Amino acid sequence: MYQFVQAPFLYSDLEEGKFQSILLAEKQLIVLKKKEQLFAFAATCPHAGAHFCDAWIDASDRLVCPLHKYRFDLSNGRNTSGEGYKLKIYPIKIEENTIFIGIW
Repeated sequence: MYQFVQAPFLYSDLEEGKFQSILLAEKQLIVLKKKEQLFAFAATCPHAGAHFCDAWIDASDRLVCPLHKYRFDLSNGRNTSGEGYKLKIYPIKIEENTIFIGIW
């Protein structure tokens, strides 16, 4: 079961396409606003631990690891480039302008 924890910033504070690194409930996460949708995910690649602050989003809206170019679907964490890794994804709720991230 998730415990939803309030993020240290508001929805209106986030810039489109910019990775926002945060420490929330002792977990290092990245929050990304992409096409008015929010995503929260582990800050490091499950393969080799590269930090996603240096990552980018490709033309198919997949997160690309800066180290080995592994790609991940931000809606479910699935590794779409075939290596078999799974990115930890965190659920998000927005109440008015306040962001809550589900931590387990």
